[in-house]
Amino acid sequence: MKPAYAFKVSPVSHYTQVKSDETGECVKTKKQIKGKVESNRSGFFEKVVLNPKSVTQLLLFPDPRPLVERLGLDFFRRAPQCAGVYLMRDSADVVLYVGKAKNLRKRLSSYRVANPDRLRKRHLRLLRAVARIQLEECVNEQTALEREAELLLALRPRFNRAGTWLAPPQFVAWKVTEAGLEFALFPESPKGWQAHGPLKSGAVLLRASMVRLAWCGVHRVGYSQMPKGWWHRIPGAPVTVHRRETGLEVLEETSARLVAACHGQVEEFRTWIRERTIHFNQPFDIAARDLDLERLERV
Repeated sequence: MKPAYAFKVSPVSHYTQVKSDETGECVKTKKQIKGKVESNRSGFFEKVVLNPKSVTQLLLFPDPRPLVERLGLDFFRRAPQCAGVYLMRDSADVVLYVGKAKNLRKRLSSYRVANPDRLRKRHLRLLRAVARIQLEECVNEQTALEREAELLLALRPRFNRAGTWLAPPQFVAWKVTEAGLEFALFPESPKGWQAHGPLKSGAVLLRASMVRLAWCGVHRVGYSQMPKGWWHRIPGAPVTVHRRETGLEVLEETSARLVAACHGQVEEFRTWIRERTIHFNQPFDIAARDLDLERLERV
């Protein structure tokens, strides 16, 4: 009879639990197995060779829950179901991480389990270091977003990466050329361009949304047909929505409507874009277009 095998997946904290008929005890660590461990150096598992007569069942230990152990399950159950920000502090009361949520209870519930197979090492280090979580309720998600930005700049927590430094103000600018509708970012309002700003943050994302919406308005085709990389990110260098066979009057109209939208006429721009893309029937194209329109509306 071939020996039975029990496998332990990568993390050191995960061990296969094996119950023996003879002793009723569970094998939990390599030291208890003594010499029956074969390490696979090319992979992320260890093979434990067991006597098939002594194995009755294989069980896995539950994932670690460090925050539940420190704060208690009631903390997560009683968290408010509203928008707000949360500050994770260590034992010295130093803020380690600041986050915002549309629903605090739902967001905090994602921190209850520290699964080492699914979470990054940086995230796991954070959860192990947190001793207390401070909650601040906000009126709505936008207020929570503003409060988060304020705290990030003031505290600069070491586990936050984005938003801890104030970016230099930038202008989102565009102009019509023979090649098409060109978009760029400038530290100052450039001559010969239409521009919106200065923006302390969000200029890169706003320009990306404007480029994609201009593409829809000019070419009347979906997001899947845009140049490669336009959905995930827009490069920092100037970007042009090429005219192809489109007349200059369409480019001029698109530019003028963007100017009006930046001066408060967002609803008119929304209506125009939807008329130009009324034939969109793919859920992705519709959702992506509406997401970009929402970002423009926040201007």
